[in-house]
Amino acid sequence: MEDLTAPTGREPELTAAPRADGDAPRALVLGATGYIGGRLVPRLLAAGYRVRVLVRNPERVATFGWGDAVEVVTGDATDADAVGTASDDVDVLYYLIHSMGAGRDFEAADRAAAGNVARAAEAAHVGRIIYLGGLHPEDADLSPHLRSRVEVGEVFLRSEVPTLVLQAGVVIGSGSASFEMIRHLTDVLPYMPAPRWVRNRIQPIAVRDVLHYLLGAARVPAETNRAVDVGGPDVLRYGQMMNGYAVVAGLRQRAIASLPVLTPRLASHWVNLVTPIPAAVARPLVESLQNECVVKEHAIDDLVPQPADGLMPYLSAVRLALGREQEDTIETSWRDAEVLGVPSDPLPSDPEWAGEIVFTDERSVTTTASPEALWSVVEGIGGENGWYSSPVLWAVRGWMDRLVGGIGLARGRRSRARLTVGDALDFWRVEELDRGRLLRLRAEMKVPGLAWLELRVEPDAEGSRYEQRAVFFPRGLAGRLYWFAVLPFHGFIFRGMAERITATAEAEVEATAAAGATP
Repeated sequence: MEDLTAPTGREPELTAAPRADGDAPRALVLGATGYIGGRLVPRLLAAGYRVRVLVRNPERVATFGWGDAVEVVTGDATDADAVGTASDDVDVLYYLIHSMGAGRDFEAADRAAAGNVARAAEAAHVGRIIYLGGLHPEDADLSPHLRSRVEVGEVFLRSEVPTLVLQAGVVIGSGSASFEMIRHLTDVLPYMPAPRWVRNRIQPIAVRDVLHYLLGAARVPAETNRAVDVGGPDVLRYGQMMNGYAVVAGLRQRAIASLPVLTPRLASHWVNLVTPIPAAVARPLVESLQNECVVKEHAIDDLVPQPADGLMPYLSAVRLALGREQEDTIETSWRDAEVLGVPSDPLPSDPEWAGEIVFTDERSVTTTASPEALWSVVEGIGGENGWYSSPVLWAVRGWMDRLVGGIGLARGRRSRARLTVGDALDFWRVEELDRGRLLRLRAEMKVPGLAWLELRVEPDAEGSRYEQRAVFFPRGLAGRLYWFAVLPFHGFIFRGMAERITATAEAEVEATAAAGATP
């Protein structure tokens, strides 16, 4: 298979240009743990940059292979002090964050964050800002999310810091939300009633080419301050992109009917129901397709030369994305992003519960399986392996969540075998991971309160002990009613879960022993 990691960052046209004093330049990345940022950082390091990241959760950085090679500042784009500290002695600042939520004030929040970063960059005399925006037509009625991305770019362009805004269209790569939407719509639906935007022309771009342009942007002439379009070599209609995927995946061509009645809101809920993409993420993706998004000018070619082997065609990008997924080697995924609107506070320690209303469900099972064998089952939970209890009840709960705009169970997991802090796991997120001992999951489904699920493995004289605890902090009367409504099902779900996880670990130990005894 072709090299799936290009560009490496070591290409001569992408390597860092030393400072006047001979030191390596410093790059600050905002959005380093996101889909694009998580891939850009290791390439910046390979290119010779000293890399600093601004993140809300330093523990998440530690889960990346490059975590020990970067300087970490804790905070976010709205924290003036943190941004000011992070911007000190920075040559190039990458702004790779934008709101994907549907809150009414997200445009104001995006504007305020961009303004805060622009002011800090000016004060610190940052050499350049690079912002990844969205490809869009001129003089068109843009969607709120796309309009916000354009406005963020304008905030940076009006600042005193030279800025290059890269306006990219649909990004195709393993783990990208756009690719996942195309893939699942095509896989699930042999016939697709679709909005009129399926006939709009789009210029997709492979994620590897986005990374190429981001790396090259750090070396453009110092006086460059402008927005440029970037896109791949193909201009396609969305329906053609779906059927192009079908060709690569070995599926029959899909019949697609354009319906004028599907508004972006309805379409995003439709996508939410038939793909793993939650409505909060699907809506800005759908809205961005309302207009034709085709490269209008090619000024980027004068600033950043194309990759030596040219821009990657759409079908090649699909082929490589599928290859990554089949090999379970996805670098980053849209799943890595926190679900906006879901509280992200960690589970408080037990003594802090005093005076609070809290409901728990605790189970403990002793097993002859070793702690290592039991942990292997625990870490592989969710996704294709399921939750080791009534699949019908879990599926019903997942569909209930999808029907109210939640993420449901279809989100799955990025890696089939290994988890890291911050990973999405169906409608949970890994909040704490003490490998071999503790897995704590924070709920991201829509519930009237805050919920966690802890899975713990402890050594025992007989082998090991599996401990499981569900914790729910109800919000108001609705939260209390919710808990008591689902309480009768806990016996099926949580008891069965504990028993089957331990039974599966024992069965795997026996199977391994039997295989070893076979001559």
